[in-house]
Amino acid sequence: MARGPAERPGRRLEAPSAPRDFRTAVLAVVARIPEGRLASYGQVALLAGFPQRPRQVGMVLSGLPEGTDLPWHRVVNTRGYVPSRGRWWGAMEQIGRLREEGIAVDDQGNLDLEAHRWDGED
Repeated sequence: MARGPAERPGRRLEAPSAPRDFRTAVLAVVARIPEGRLASYGQVALLAGFPQRPRQVGMVLSGLPEGTDLPWHRVVNTRGYVPSRGRWWGAMEQIGRLREEGIAVDDQGNLDLEAHRWDGED
């Protein structure tokens, strides 16, 4: 029976570096979003150099540790709302933080993305 790559003696498999590079790039973009400004998941993916990965941006942000200083709350859905599917407590925290920064958000999480969209410049 043939052995797979992981079963070959002396061969060490390592995870590809792309996911770490992606995560690092996403976090760097999110860190630059100024107070009172918003970016969509797709915009963050584009600015990070991975234009086809907006869902993965959400996965990176959902995995941040509690109490992080990163302004994750400034990243919203491209249709102009705070997504809450399966995480209503996080959505309520995000809405509260956005309101504290002067961004009007209704109780369902709808907001005017274009009025507050960050242009990607520092």
